[in-house]
Amino acid sequence: MKFIVPTPVGFRVRTTESYWSLLLMKHPEIVGRESDVQETLRRPDRVCRNRHDGRVHLFYRRDGGYHLCVVAKRLDEEGYIVTVYVTDSIKEGEHVWPTSA
Repeated sequence: MKFIVPTPVGFRVRTTESYWSLLLMKHPEIVGRESDVQETLRRPDRVCRNRHDGRVHLFYRRDGGYHLCVVAKRLDEEGYIVTVYVTDSIKEGEHVWPTSA
């Protein structure tokens, strides 16, 4: 296991060494940003639920003029990273965290 991180929306997110390596090949912009990815899961600015699959959550954290987005799929009390990318916009979806926004 590469890491398991608790999130503020009630489940932990994990990834393996091999899957993390695959993510780095697909998204070289996240090389050296493991701690940023973990922080995005632990303390996101915003979490949205995917419109098409309610088990998929998008965790956003401001990163300069952009957002780091960690996409995770929930399976009961634990989930796994689907992908990670840098974006200039937040995708549409049900806003689930923070609940006061």
